[in-house]
Amino acid sequence: MTDFFNQWGEAIWTAFLQTLQMTFIALGFSVLIGIPLGVFLILTRKGGQVENSTVYTFLNTLINVIRSIPFIILLFLLLPVTKSLVGTTIGVKGVIFPLVVSCSPYIARLMESAMLEVNRGVIEAYQSMGISTPKIVWSVIIRETRAPIVLGLTIATIGLIGETAMAGLVGAGGLGDLAYQFGYTRFQPDVMYAVIIVLIILVQCIQSIGNAFARSLKKK
Repeated sequence: MTDFFNQWGEAIWTAFLQTLQMTFIALGFSVLIGIPLGVFLILTRKGGQVENSTVYTFLNTLINVIRSIPFIILLFLLLPVTKSLVGTTIGVKGVIFPLVVSCSPYIARLMESAMLEVNRGVIEAYQSMGISTPKIVWSVIIRETRAPIVLGLTIATIGLIGETAMAGLVGAGGLGDLAYQFGYTRFQPDVMYAVIIVLIILVQCIQSIGNAFARSLKKK
């Protein structure tokens, strides 16, 4: 065990940090795109505050199309766009864009599902009092769905970790890359097992933190 950590400890730690870097940078951009997109879906759908079937149909179709494409295929499909935008398709920098494209629609759909749980009567009551739509969105819809939003983002974060592992196939770095390059192609199963254990612990920690944060929001 000591020999293993002496040989692979630094590599696993570096890959772990790269995985965190990819996950949380992509999550940040995806939240900035996905939450407003989810709000637009709620507002423009039938019966929404600014009902617009054209906008809703376009956004709904776009989200469905992107979500229909498996991430590994989307990753290769976007290689030319990624190259033109960031100048590289490898390393942490080269995988952020595909991760954001994949995760943003997913977050938008999770946000839409969470916000649909808000009692329609409550929203109509605020509308009857003359409260503006932006205030209703911020003070009623998002406030009432804080806990489901946190749980949704927790699910999205764990999904992103899985996608960063797949990104290892194009040399993105991170735990997936380490497991593929050494655990699979060089037949070193001990590296593969170590990466799996690290990923399990990471996912368990994120899920536990997300659950605890959501519970605390429910009590407020």
